[in-house]
Amino acid sequence: QVQLVESGGGLVQPGDSLRLSCTPSGRSVRDLDMGWFRQAPGREREFVAHIRRSGGTTRYRDSVKGRFTISRDNAKNMVYLQMNSLQAEDTAVYYCAAATGMILSSIGNSAQYNYWGQGTQVTVSS
Repeated sequence: QVQLVESGGGLVQPGDSLRLSCTPSGRSVRDLDMGWFRQAPGREREFVAHIRRSGGTTRYRDSVKGRFTISRDNAKNMVYLQMNSLQAEDTAVYYCAAATGMILSSIGNSAQYNYWGQGTQVTVSS
C-alpha cells in the first residue's frame, strides 16, 4: 500500500510562490506516474500537472503552463510542484496522486490514479 504525504501549502499574496512536496511511503517515485490535482470550493477536482515515471516527461493544464513546474527527486523520493506567479484563481486544496499504471492519453483523468494524499490548502489572497 502506498501512502502519499504532502506538505507546503499556505496563505500567500498574488504574485508569490509556493512549493508543494509529496513523498510516497513504501514505493519509489521512479516506479510511479505522479500527478497533482486541485479542488476549489464548489468545483470539481481538476488536473494540474503530471510527471511520467520513466523519462520524466511532464504535462500541465493550460492555465498553469509557464507558472508551475512539476519535478521529481529520486534520491529523496520526492515529487514537487513549484508554483510561481500565484493568482487568486489558484486557490484550492491541492492533492498529490500516484498511479501504478497509466494510459498516457488520460493523464488528466483522476480515475487513472490509485493513490491520493490528504490534500494541502493553498490560498492566494491580498
